[in-house]
Amino acid sequence: MHDLTAGIMGAAGTDAATGLLSISPPVLFFFLGVIAVLVRSNITIPKAVTKILSLYLLWAIGFRGGVELVASGFTTDAMKAVALALALSVVVPAWAYFTLRRIVAVRNAAAIAACYGSVSVVTFLTACTSLDQSGTPFSGHMVAVMAVMESPAIVLSLILLNLDKKRTREDQATAAAGTDADGTGAPRLATLLHESLLNGPVLLLLGSIVVGVLTGQRGYAAFKPLCTDAFPGALAFFLFDLGLMAARRGREVLRAPRLLLAFAIVAPLVNAALAIAASKQLGIGEGDAVLLAVLAASASYIAAPAALRLAIPKADPALYISLSLGVTFPFNIILGIPLYSAVVRWWW
Repeated sequence: MHDLTAGIMGAAGTDAATGLLSISPPVLFFFLGVIAVLVRSNITIPKAVTKILSLYLLWAIGFRGGVELVASGFTTDAMKAVALALALSVVVPAWAYFTLRRIVAVRNAAAIAACYGSVSVVTFLTACTSLDQSGTPFSGHMVAVMAVMESPAIVLSLILLNLDKKRTREDQATAAAGTDADGTGAPRLATLLHESLLNGPVLLLLGSIVVGVLTGQRGYAAFKPLCTDAFPGALAFFLFDLGLMAARRGREVLRAPRLLLAFAIVAPLVNAALAIAASKQLGIGEGDAVLLAVLAASASYIAAPAALRLAIPKADPALYISLSLGVTFPFNIILGIPLYSAVVRWWW
């Protein structure tokens, strides 16, 4: 694979040489944050630092993804995979949002939908290692596909959230005045797109992908120490802060509807099934189909939370982080990847 992919794999903490997944230090820092709260430590991380870390992670992930997209080339197989990835990035957060809004507040539904529509880098790279072990080939452009799936779900979730908020305000205005708020009964699409696409974190992520595409290897060579070498350390501090926050609000998760826990298990299975069926119809290769299933089944606990901390500050991190990292992530690592691989191997 490309050296950029190797750099990301190093940051994620996989050990392809031994064929075993080594526990990722950044993920361990998440649990260190949880332990710090449980033992009642007074440690805190200033909000300004966490905001800078969030912006840095969005920039690094987007920029490296853009570079990899250029390096992989624009073949027919790559375009099929990208097209399917974009479709999944729309379908997954859409059905998740409309399901979850019946269970939790719309802001939390949007945040959870964004996480489940986005992807987990560590889960993806674990699947890459599993395919290597089994001798199943997969394409280098799948790293670019992973990057492409990072942001659409965040954008769509913000659009759906804005749509619900505007409808609520218009209904209230209509009830008070007895007339339609704007004469149409629906918010303007242009306004929704402007508010969602130009939201600061989303703009940074999408813009960084574009910059990576435009500058390619030349840009990556200039920024490699910052966007690759420094990435694991920044990620560790970010997940440590998320661990502190999730643990401090952990009681809210225990009081949350049990349907949310069921969603965290059922959603990966449904999303993987959609990806596998679509991959078969499009004639995508076995290894790439497994990775698409893993991407669809995974839930982001890095890029999406980094954006959501800024884009939907009133959403409850204890919900969307705990579900994605505490339930879906271990489920996919232990049971999901072997299951998706077995289904694809049997069908193909």
